[in-house]
Amino acid sequence: QVKKIDFVDNQDCIDLIEGKGSGLFSLLDEESKLPKPSAEHFTSEVHRHWNSHFRLALPRASKLKAHREIRDSEGFLVRHFAGAVCYDTSKFIEKNNDALHASLEGLVQESKNPFLQNMFANAANTNNQKGKLTFISVGSKFQTQLGELMDKLKSTGTSFIRCIKPNQKMVDHHFEGGSILSQLQCSGMTSVLELMQQGYPSRTGFNELYDMYSKFLPPELARLDPRMFCKLLFRALGMSEKEFRFGVSKIFFKPGKFAEFDAIMRSDPDNLAQMVSMVKKWLLMSRWKKAQWCALSVIKLDRKIKYRAMCHTTIQKNIRMYLARKQHRPRYKGIGKINNLQSMITRMESIISQMKKDKESSINDMKNLQNEMKDAIQRIRMDTKIKAEEINTMHTTLMNRANKELAKLQQKLESQKDEEEKERLRKIEEEMRKERERREKEEKEKQLEEQNRVLKQEMEQRRKLEEEAQRLLEEQNKAAELKLQLEKERQELEEMRRRGQLEQERRDHELALRLAQESNSQVEEILSPIDRFPGARMMNHTSNNKLNRNVLPLSSVKREGTGRPEHIKNQTNNNSKYDLSKWKYSELRDTINTSCDIELLEACRIEFHRRLKIYHAWKAKNK
Repeated sequence: QVKKIDFVDNQDCIDLIEGKGSGLFSLLDEESKLPKPSAEHFTSEVHRHWNSHFRLALPRASKLKAHREIRDSEGFLVRHFAGAVCYDTSKFIEKNNDALHASLEGLVQESKNPFLQNMFANAANTNNQKGKLTFISVGSKFQTQLGELMDKLKSTGTSFIRCIKPNQKMVDHHFEGGSILSQLQCSGMTSVLELMQQGYPSRTGFNELYDMYSKFLPPELARLDPRMFCKLLFRALGMSEKEFRFGVSKIFFKPGKFAEFDAIMRSDPDNLAQMVSMVKKWLLMSRWKKAQWCALSVIKLDRKIKYRAMCHTTIQKNIRMYLARKQHRPRYKGIGKINNLQSMITRMESIISQMKKDKESSINDMKNLQNEMKDAIQRIRMDTKIKAEEINTMHTTLMNRANKELAKLQQKLESQKDEEEKERLRKIEEEMRKERERREKEEKEKQLEEQNRVLKQEMEQRRKLEEEAQRLLEEQNKAAELKLQLEKERQELEEMRRRGQLEQERRDHELALRLAQESNSQVEEILSPIDRFPGARMMNHTSNNKLNRNVLPLSSVKREGTGRPEHIKNQTNNNSKYDLSKWKYSELRDTINTSCDIELLEACRIEFHRRLKIYHAWKAKNK
């Protein structure tokens, strides 16, 4: 069995480019012949003709970002054997026109230089033969020249040398394995090597090989069958089975093996005599092995016959077993079903043991049923020809009889239990009547005692109600006093909370003024604490001095061209006593939001601007 060799076939890509009628070259020539050719129309026609072809795709399918920016009407992507290539079709029509101007053709034809006359003689004759609609394109010339080159290569048997680029650095004695392997794969060299390794290019028929070399061998070997003759020669020469393969009518050789075989066959007489002795030896060994194989085949056949006889015996045994089982299984099943009715006999015995009337007649009926079951079992055992239908009928009859007797006994037992239950209920009713009379007597005595107890409870209840009314009056007085006291405490707490809120807003306003002075911004006008809380107007005169302390008016701050306060600007160069280069951003932020030190705030601002400049410089450098 010869291993199948898989290789990448580029024929579909060649058909895409050179196909007649719908190939890329044909579509380009047709577009160039139009009165107003355009690259967009050519590209749309290519996509329309090859919409579902694997080799052709839109530019957006490319891996390169620059190719993905090309519009669908400006190019297409072709998946070649070595990889996908994106083509821009904007200059295709212009570059496809290779026709010379009429004046240039006339100038060449009028030239008296023999070299130019010989060079353009064929072109002039060709142009005279063509019509007016003939169009000379680069694509058609390329196809014509390529066809002529392929015909010349096929006729001469030219071999090609594959050149590869060992590295990208242009350094000698330095090889990059990945790049080299990729080049070899793209050139198809790996498939060619695998084909040469696995293939058998040389071939010849058995009869041709026999006619060619039978004259070199003695007559006893020349009389052999051509296929056997070839096998003897190859075995005698020591050729491996991997170097040749036998077909139906031909033999196939690895590259160079047929020439080696021919050289051995045409060697000197001494080597030929040695080869003949080896052929005879191998022929003798082959015949001996065939004799051994025949003996083994006879032994195998004998054992196979014995094995089949044993299998026949086994089959007969199983068939006899099947027939016996088919005949006697219904009898055994019928006996088993009748024996299963013994459970019903046991239930009858348990019911009869509970009965008090008609016990003797019930026992006689049960014994009669047992005798019928024994007779049925005995008949089934004695009659080997009895049918399954008769056995089923006997079983059904006995089962119906047993069910009937069992139902009859159960009915008698139920009637007996009903009579016993009625007697028990009568006795219970008598006892209940006596108990009811005793309870009625006790109930009358209890009612009399209850009336006396109710009178005493009513008197006690009236006394407790009077005491409870007195206690509730005292509790209402105490609750009124407590409510008045709680209201006073709530008003005091509300007053304290309002004062704390006013103080907090004053501090927030001071901080906003300081930050506005530092950042040269404005503070949003907000309602004064007195306007927001009308109840605070009464405290305006007492807390006015506290609210206005440490607040600098905005009009007292002089501003420079830089937008910072003048006293902060003068101190900017004197803040070297603060080293904030190792501070974290969170520490700088908290200091700016909470500190009242002008110098420290200015130092924080300078450090923040320094870090911001460094970040913008780094970002511009690494963009």
